Amino acid sequence: MTTSVTVLGLGAMGQALAAAFVRAGHPTTVWNRSAGRDTELVAAGAKSAQGVVEAVTASDLVVACLLDHSSVHEVLDPVADILAGRALVNLTSTEPRGSRELAEWAATHGIDFLDGGIMAVPPMIGRPGSSVLYSGSRELFDNNRATLELLGSTEYFGADAGQAALVDFALLAGMYAMFAGFYHGAAMVRTIGMSAEEFGQRASGWIAAMTGSLPRAGATIDSGDYSKPFQPLDFTKAAVDAIVSASRDAGVDLDIVGAIKNLVDRQVADGYGADSSERMFESLNPRAA
Repeated sequence: MTTSVTVLGLGAMGQALAAAFVRAGHPTTVWNRSAGRDTELVAAGAKSAQGVVEAVTASDLVVACLLDHSSVHEVLDPVADILAGRALVNLTSTEPRGSRELAEWAATHGIDFLDGGIMAVPPMIGRPGSSVLYSGSRELFDNNRATLELLGSTEYFGADAGQAALVDFALLAGMYAMFAGFYHGAAMVRTIGMSAEEFGQRASGWIAAMTGSLPRAGATIDSGDYSKPFQPLDFTKAAVDAIVSASRDAGVDLDIVGAIKNLVDRQVADGYGADSSERMFESLNPRAA
């Protein structure tokens, strides 16, 4: 049997989610606060709901992909009683405490609730490389896993509804910091006439090669033993100081590399220059005494 699905919210991501369900032959109902975003989905076989009540009563599984946490409440609070006894998956980008609050709200109203973090951009949905992280109701996850896997690979992080969002945001933090580093580098090489596209071609292979060392770096951090450095902080400080100097000479602001220099300098000033560079982590999240 195919699960019927309602998708609330038809921004770029909501449209991609709904399209994946439609392609797989699931009866799919769609709704959006502003009209006109469901034309292609309806042409492909989706049903357009005229209101939220019609949308949530149409399906076994309700998927919310709205603007933000407050939007979820604005849309769902008026139909909370109708949602009682139904399965709700929130794929709105929600910070962990917001996901936990929604889980409490859902429990109060007798709604089975699962929160998810989408690790993909809309064109990736339903294709290799797309993944969605989930936490909250284990029963909802297990019962609907085959349907949810139409969106991408799935991973369940536990009953705490905020855990998937926390992992999602942690991964995004790494991504945004990486892109910010790329932007800084592109700004540096522009002073010698290199295009950002050419720099991107060079950087993609280099960064991909370097990310292979992340599990090893993580193991070092987990151990708390920084005494056997692959690269000591003193060496990293010399490199970062040189990058800062070169950036100043190129007229590039230090918003990005300045923050890295701050982390390195704090550890070196505390006497850890001979330790592994992974020790910068301890400035971000000091261990309890």
